[in-house]
Amino acid sequence: MVKLLIGHKGTGKTKQMIDLANDQIENSKGSVIFINKNSRLMYDLKYRIRVICMEDFEHITNSDEYIGFIYGIISSDHDIETVYIDSILKHADFSLGDLPEFLQRLDAISKNYGMNFVVSLSAEMEEMIGVDFSGYELLN
Repeated sequence: MVKLLIGHKGTGKTKQMIDLANDQIENSKGSVIFINKNSRLMYDLKYRIRVICMEDFEHITNSDEYIGFIYGIISSDHDIETVYIDSILKHADFSLGDLPEFLQRLDAISKNYGMNFVVSLSAEMEEMIGVDFSGYELLN
């Protein structure tokens, strides 16, 4: 399942994601991955959560490459329960127009591999033209 946290900058999405990830790892039998633009959150997350800093992968420049990157993460760890992606629009030159296809692809990965994604988006629902929110769980 793909879960979304939506709202403009400063609405507490990142804090909510950190709390969700930290709570989940306490009872998790599998891996929890947290993808962030930079490493500033590394010490806010519990040590068992794998933190991936996208600044270390500056050659990932579009949604296709990002999906390939996610497949690479999956191929190296078959026990992933949840991947948290904080502020996806700040990664890899994403635009609002890329979201419908990207979210559909995440949903397909989720179903194929039995894992969840929690994605935060710094925008309002009205701005995300073409996204059918009925297939996603909204966390806020």
